[in-house]
Amino acid sequence: MNKNPLIVGLTGGIGSGKSTVAEAFAKLGINAVDADLASRAVVEPGMPALKSIAEHFVNADIILPDGQLNRPLLRQIIFADAEEKLWLETLLHPLIRDWIMAQLQAAQTDYVILESPLLFETDQHQLVDTHLLVDVPVELQLQRACARDNNDPTQIQRIIDAQMSRQDKRDKAEFVLDNSLDLETLPQRVLQLHQQFMALAAEKTKDKPL
Repeated sequence: MNKNPLIVGLTGGIGSGKSTVAEAFAKLGINAVDADLASRAVVEPGMPALKSIAEHFVNADIILPDGQLNRPLLRQIIFADAEEKLWLETLLHPLIRDWIMAQLQAAQTDYVILESPLLFETDQHQLVDTHLLVDVPVELQLQRACARDNNDPTQIQRIIDAQMSRQDKRDKAEFVLDNSLDLETLPQRVLQLHQQFMALAAEKTKDKPL
């Protein structure tokens, strides 16, 4: 077990296909931590954060009959109200960070992927050694996200507008994967990145103090 793995932050806007890229790394045997799973885990029934959300949004049907969080409704609320979005982020981001840290520390591969749609927008970028951006044009991003689960284009555009711009993400990322290319080329391009990350992981291990 590598107690000091290289951590690769994998990010991309909604509809960019970052989950598909993460799956390609998983096929190469690389551990991955999904920040979206963290955001769900911390608001499961019985968790303190869910109680806080229910008390804060007391006038909305924010809790479903089965006790689960009404995610679509919460998403509508926070993307229509910047103050409510800030309140929610202040509550959840520290909890999400703690969950992610525990998962990263349990990784058993030379490098580990942290898949996070808000890597640059939150302090999660501080957890990683390097950044991989899954990049597509905004028009394609909107098209793919709307096709998935018949999402509302207006809602998807709000999410895109609320995230860091495509160019700003490109400026911050050390590695950029163009995911508008033919899907059949993806495994080979991911393999090339894998080899680069393995080399970086080896360097990190070599530089680790005894």
